[in-house]
Amino acid sequence: MSIFFHEQLYRNPQVMSVLKNFPVTVCGAGALGANITESLARSGFCQLKVIDRDRIEERNLSTQPYYRSDVGAFKAKILANNLYRALGVKVDGHSKELIPANADKLLANSAAVIDTFDNSAARQAVKDCCAAAAVPCLHVGLAADYSEVIWNEHYRVPTPANDDVCDYPLARNLVMLTVAVACEVIVAFATDRERQNFTCTIGDFAVKPLVL
Repeated sequence: MSIFFHEQLYRNPQVMSVLKNFPVTVCGAGALGANITESLARSGFCQLKVIDRDRIEERNLSTQPYYRSDVGAFKAKILANNLYRALGVKVDGHSKELIPANADKLLANSAAVIDTFDNSAARQAVKDCCAAAAVPCLHVGLAADYSEVIWNEHYRVPTPANDDVCDYPLARNLVMLTVAVACEVIVAFATDRERQNFTCTIGDFAVKPLVL
């Protein structure tokens, strides 16, 4: 029996075949990126790459799929190891900083890119590289009780004002709601090339199409 048994019953074998062979690069292995990577892997995506320069900290454990024993290790490496142990899915983990000089190399061979970086410089590098190479890119971000899932052509990189703020409020339920929406948007794109844009708010559990 396939480990994707229930997903296959829901999606159908043809869709599962598409997802298995659809290369996705996730930029960031934090609250959004790590959970998105795990969700995609558990949904049948088998060609995943994740890029993150950071190491795991204790404060990450409530919103990110890591363990206390992982503290101090590189996020991308641990995430790749954990998903291989759990599913046998080989995630290509890169413990590197993505900058304009290496963006094209790190993002190469992607059918879609998901940007979850927590700083404006890296988000800008991803946006510019994907636009120049005509690679579909989905940006996923959080702010207090609000989140957004937006394709590159409609996305505006936020100002760097809060790039260095580490002590910010973050609800796990908003993270997971946003992850679920982002992953379903990627499934829709992989299967039908449909590009959906959404906003989410945790106060009223509202998921709404982004008004463009």
